[in-house]
Amino acid sequence: MSFPKSLSPSSKRLPTVEIQLDQIEEGTSLWQDAWRRLSSNRLALISFWLLVAMVLFCFVGPLLTSYSYRTPNLDNALQGPSWAHWFGTDDLGRDQLTRVMKGGQISLGVGILATTVSLIIGVLYGATAAYLGGKIDNAMMRFVDVLYALPFTIFVILLMTLFERSILLLFLVIGAVEWLTMARIVRGQVISLKRQEFIEAAVSMGLSTRRIIVRHLIPNVLGVVAVYATLTVPAVMLLESFLSFLGLGVQPPMPSWGSLIKLGADNLQLYPYLLVIPALFFSLTLFCLNFLGDGLRDALDPQSSKD
Repeated sequence: MSFPKSLSPSSKRLPTVEIQLDQIEEGTSLWQDAWRRLSSNRLALISFWLLVAMVLFCFVGPLLTSYSYRTPNLDNALQGPSWAHWFGTDDLGRDQLTRVMKGGQISLGVGILATTVSLIIGVLYGATAAYLGGKIDNAMMRFVDVLYALPFTIFVILLMTLFERSILLLFLVIGAVEWLTMARIVRGQVISLKRQEFIEAAVSMGLSTRRIIVRHLIPNVLGVVAVYATLTVPAVMLLESFLSFLGLGVQPPMPSWGSLIKLGADNLQLYPYLLVIPALFFSLTLFCLNFLGDGLRDALDPQSSKD
């Protein structure tokens, strides 16, 4: 585009500049950038879709099978994989495929709900301690240090033996002992954020402490929380499987992957399929969650953006 060297008396306006719409670059949000980076990570993307398939398999599959996970049939006890029973049957003749799907519901449910409980406690506790600071922060974090020194596995076992065993209690107990690391992570993030200009502006406007923590600080640490959540779910599932392996988890006839693995371990030499099949599903889920967590960590890292 060329501009005239001089304006004639009759020309009172500068030449207009035409801008094509396709030349305007649209801005993107943090989550859009994160999804773009996550989509370029093939291993994380494959893990994400495998997890979606696993959830559908566990929660929709039992609706499509004609077998019950709880009704025994001793005439079909300990049959190997066949066309009638793809994963074989257990010691009471129950279809192992149906029980693996039902056990996946329990293990995934415990992992997700217990992680949610631990994140709610840890995020609120860590953000409050960091924002208040001073002696309050010191006292709250020393309490966390004391809890870290306790043998939490023994603590969970004690609670499960003292109170009536139920799935709800299992959710709450595991979630209540998994929040300590999250509290420390959120505290470190909030300490660096509370000195930013937007927090000082919120304080100068007279906003309450609760509003600043909930509306301004916590939303800015959700990226770290999302990454840690994907890493907490497999840890919670491992703890639930350990409790079920000891007989302290879900009670029969309700299965979980941990209880199915225990049954397989008891019959490993004669019926290895009872151990291999649920262990394969459990291991695949743990691998996918860890790979997805690594992918989210890279996608939500601001330093990875080159723009």
